[in-house]
Parts: sequence; structure tokens; C-alpha cells
Amino acid sequence: MSSEEAKVVVPRNFRLLEELERGEKGIGDGTVSYGMDDADDIYMQSWTGTILGPHNIDGVFFVVMNGYQTAYEGKIFQLKLFCGKEYPESPPTVRFQTRINMACVNPETGVVEPSLFPMLANWRREYTMEDILIKLKKEMMTSHNRKLAQPPEGTEEARPDPKGPAKCCVM
Repeated sequence: MSSEEAKVVVPRNFRLLEELERGEKGIGDGTVSYGMDDADDIYMQSWTGTILGPHNIDGVFFVVMNGYQTAYEGKIFQLKLFCGKEYPESPPTVRFQTRINMACVNPETGVVEPSLFPMLANWRREYTMEDILIKLKKEMMTSHNRKLAQPPEGTEEARPDPKGPAKCCVM
């Protein structure tokens, strides 16, 4: 049997259950985390990710009140990941909830643009949501991103919901 024939393709739900277990147990990189938005989501599509901003890098410092930090240090970035029915064959949609200034992120919507983020553009089935979060954190440390001024604190909740405003009925 060749190595191509020996590969076992893990079904989508089993793959997502593996990722959920890793996320819940905190296995792996302790500076990123992820989990399901809704435990009742039987399709396991909607996830939340968190990235802890990287510390001082390569001697690049940014003046912040009472000290020196990188543009991302000390910040917590919240993301939404949406795994469509084609996941893991196709990448999830990734969107920052927290306002952030990065070359690969649309500043209006917070969406990580696949054409500007090679991991999504060259997606492979083996990649995971944790891999995406770790790669985004590494992207924060690249020379073209670490120098970018970040939105002021307190603008985290200012990003509009792409689904539109909540609708309600009055009886």
C-alpha cells in the first residue's frame, strides 16, 4: 500500500470534536485559546478564539502610558471562526471582534482576508483553528505589522455585527 492509499480521512465532526477537546483542555500554545460559541450547535460551526498579544519583540518598543510595550502587548484579541460544512477541506472564515490594525485584516469588518493571509489562501486539510490563531499571533510580530498603531482602547465592541441589528417583535 502506498502512503497515499494509507491516509485515513477523518470525518468533519470527528475532526471538530478533536479540536474542541484540545481547546477545552488547553492543550498546545497557552497564548491562544478557542472553543464553541454554542454547545447546542450540532454542526459545530461557530467558534470563538482568543489571542494574547505578543510581548516585546526584537527591541521594537511603543510608548504607552507609564511604560514601553509592543503595539499588541497586554491586549486580548477576540475572534470569531466559522467552520462551514466544507471544513476542514476549506478554511473557516476568521473575523476579529476586537478592533485591530493588521495588514491582513479588513479594518471595517475585521475579516481576515484570505488573499492577504497565506495560511488561508493556501489552506491544507491538516491545518487547525489553533494553527490559524498561532499564525495570526506570529503575523502580529512581523515587521510590517508590529509598527502599526492600534485602535484606542475601548473600541472592542464598536464593530458592527455582520448579521445586522437584532430584530424583535412587540405584541
